[in-house]
Amino acid sequence: MGITGLSHITLAVAEVERSLTFYRDVLGCTVRALWADGAYLEAGSIWLCLSRDDNVPSSPRQDYTHIAFTVSETEYALISERLMIESIIWKDNKSEGDSIYFLDPDGHKLEIHMGSLETRLSHYRENPSKAVRVFDA
Repeated sequence: MGITGLSHITLAVAEVERSLTFYRDVLGCTVRALWADGAYLEAGSIWLCLSRDDNVPSSPRQDYTHIAFTVSETEYALISERLMIESIIWKDNKSEGDSIYFLDPDGHKLEIHMGSLETRLSHYRENPSKAVRVFDA
């Protein structure tokens, strides 16, 4: 069958406490474990690991690689307000569904998004302008 899900995401961070504060207070993640060089957090069904690393790049990657988190309509409004104050926006949303593309304190490219794979595929079925081929499961 292959891959059945996402186990966890580990992010290299320069300062654990600074990153912990951002993920907890701005994004609303739940802290599950904390030690001198790291932390485990929950973001819905996703397990995040913050791991202190001396080699965190000083600037974000230049490509489109990023991690997108799903949020409800209510949470989208709350988190987006906090992001406008606490983060740097790195891209304007041009895709289906409400999204904010932002940087965490270490320059990781992230997104909060209201939608799912099914809403995205429905969008392409109804708007075939990009010549996207949609396959049934």
